[in-house]
Amino acid sequence: MHPPPYYETDRAIAEYLLFHYGRVEEVLPYDFGPHHSLEYPVRCVAECLEPEALAKSARALDLGCAVGRSTFELARHCQHVLGIDYSSRFIAVAQHLRDQGVLTYAYPVEGDLMQPASAVVPGDIDRSRVAFEHGDAQSLRPDLGTFDVVLMANLIDRLREPLRLLERLPALVQPGGQLIITSPYTWLEEYTPKSCWLGGFERDGHAATTLQALERALEPAFELVATRNLPFLIREHARKFQWSVAEGSVWRRSGKG
Repeated sequence: MHPPPYYETDRAIAEYLLFHYGRVEEVLPYDFGPHHSLEYPVRCVAECLEPEALAKSARALDLGCAVGRSTFELARHCQHVLGIDYSSRFIAVAQHLRDQGVLTYAYPVEGDLMQPASAVVPGDIDRSRVAFEHGDAQSLRPDLGTFDVVLMANLIDRLREPLRLLERLPALVQPGGQLIITSPYTWLEEYTPKSCWLGGFERDGHAATTLQALERALEPAFELVATRNLPFLIREHARKFQWSVAEGSVWRRSGKG
């Protein structure tokens, strides 16, 4: 019997609940360290979305929503938000948080030592605006409709065929709508065959970057509005952390393509 994929394991559930909902003192309980890198799912929305451009009836899609914090944050600005993830366990956790607002869990401290914690959806968010479903970002159901916002946080470098999703995006985003893509561009063959990498290799003697590939794939249907660096910190245990810097690219859906 093969072990379950990482994103279906208890370790992943605990790690992502802490990443999405952990308090500062839980994630980084030291005076030193990159505190500006915390609350990444919140900052993907707060630093990249243009809420003033949205109507009150705006509809949003969070692809690769994991355990749902960015999905809930989108509900601060959009009337209806749908979160989709390939991990059935992530979706079950997100649905529990949508229904109950809180979930108890435990995260690792050292070895087998665990620390009890609670993931809590902020009380000022209307959870009734949010829905979650299990799905494959590369093969989305055809009746999703269109959205005013599509967020793809740390998703494209975990897809087997990311170009399939990029080709679907013009049909998902309303003209004038916003597309937000964030990723550290960690291309690994265990997730994406090298022939399907968007960037991170040489082509004709020149460096091929992921952002260049995004521009080729998305234009003219989308206009690149801005890019920004988004650092994030993932806590593995009390004395081990992953520090990464995602590139956030913000796009506007044009009337073309």
